[in-house]
Amino acid sequence: MAISVKKITLWRAEVENKPGVLSSVLAPLAEVGADLQVVMGYRYTDEEDKAAIEVGTVSGRKPATAASKAGLAASDIPTLLIHGDNQPGVGHAIAQAVAEAGINVTFLVAQVVDSRFSAVMGFENEDGAKQATSLIKKAVKKIAP
Repeated sequence: MAISVKKITLWRAEVENKPGVLSSVLAPLAEVGADLQVVMGYRYTDEEDKAAIEVGTVSGRKPATAASKAGLAASDIPTLLIHGDNQPGVGHAIAQAVAEAGINVTFLVAQVVDSRFSAVMGFENEDGAKQATSLIKKAVKKIAP
């Protein structure tokens, strides 16, 4: 099973929770042709008037300048972007490998489109992300058909 595990930097902004905010944050990035692989937006559960927007990957001077212009700043949360062929049990295999190593996942967003899966995983520290990279590859290889 083909899999890619890559360290990325999420760019993040805390914003007002109101219509049009996501569009206004993404506009400067679109104007410079930034090719985003991840866009997440969510309202805070404890503060209904606040939300967060996170994007990745931002690479190059023009996209970085545009991200800053949009109010985004590079996050210090160690984050992995994982892509691979989907099959039943792949999510469990990844979660189990990380859990067995005692690595805490601070967030996970995953989805399947057609026959491919994509996941974004955040970790408490760089060591956890680094260790998880090899564990994830090994775990997925074990369940490959």
